Amino acid sequence: MLLMQKYFMLFNYPIHYYGIISAVGYLIGVIVCCLNAKKRGFKFDDIITCACYVIPLAIIGARLCFVLFNIELFDSFWEIFDITSGGISGLVFYGGVVGGLLGALLYCLIHKKNFLKLADIAVLGLLVGQAIGRWGNFINEEAHGFEVTNPSFQFFPICVEIGGRYFLATFFYEFVNNMIIFTVLEILLYKTNLKSGTIGHLYLIAYSACRFVVEGLRVDCVMIGNLKAAQVTSVLLILYATTYLIVRAIIDRKKAKRNNSPDAKKE
Repeated sequence: MLLMQKYFMLFNYPIHYYGIISAVGYLIGVIVCCLNAKKRGFKFDDIITCACYVIPLAIIGARLCFVLFNIELFDSFWEIFDITSGGISGLVFYGGVVGGLLGALLYCLIHKKNFLKLADIAVLGLLVGQAIGRWGNFINEEAHGFEVTNPSFQFFPICVEIGGRYFLATFFYEFVNNMIIFTVLEILLYKTNLKSGTIGHLYLIAYSACRFVVEGLRVDCVMIGNLKAAQVTSVLLILYATTYLIVRAIIDRKKAKRNNSPDAKKE
């Protein structure tokens, strides 16, 4: 049972712990990107500038996605923006990814940077930020799974207690998975010479697989008809990223054969 409130008052304005945790997640995510910047030829200033594009669009994308999938909850247009004084709050992670992606693309176009190189370090910051943000779900008593009635499993980290009842602690499962994926990809970044874009696409595969499983356990999901939106998105991203890596590997192999052929050596 959570002992703390979900917010505190500052000058008669509610400051939600969820918002504080999310802000900390964004900040640490940016710091991680700055620390990894040199591995892909970026500078500290590049990452800070990029964050100014990515973070606002990520928030807008996450909010817009929630609104589009829950449009029936809103009685007026202005309720979309009213998330504090009785309005409906809600964000969708994949909507934030799309918004952040557009921000990163915009940054790369304007500042003439390599998007694939940026993606390799951006996904590492994203993983850490998302992992931290999941603890905001703990405070809000949300993003949990099915109810568990067997007393043998009614303990953390398997379950979380909400109102005297126990539910699967799916927010914690995703936190652990994100940190594992982050650790593996961070090692790959520093210990290997993978081609630009590989780490970014490995992230899409690994995170989407994790999200697909965790989403199957959750009960408070955004739906597309009878399907869970996050699971549909996860499958599409896995198919895309896997296809990309396979096709690129085939192309690189053909190039290597041509370069090593007798005719190429004569030239």
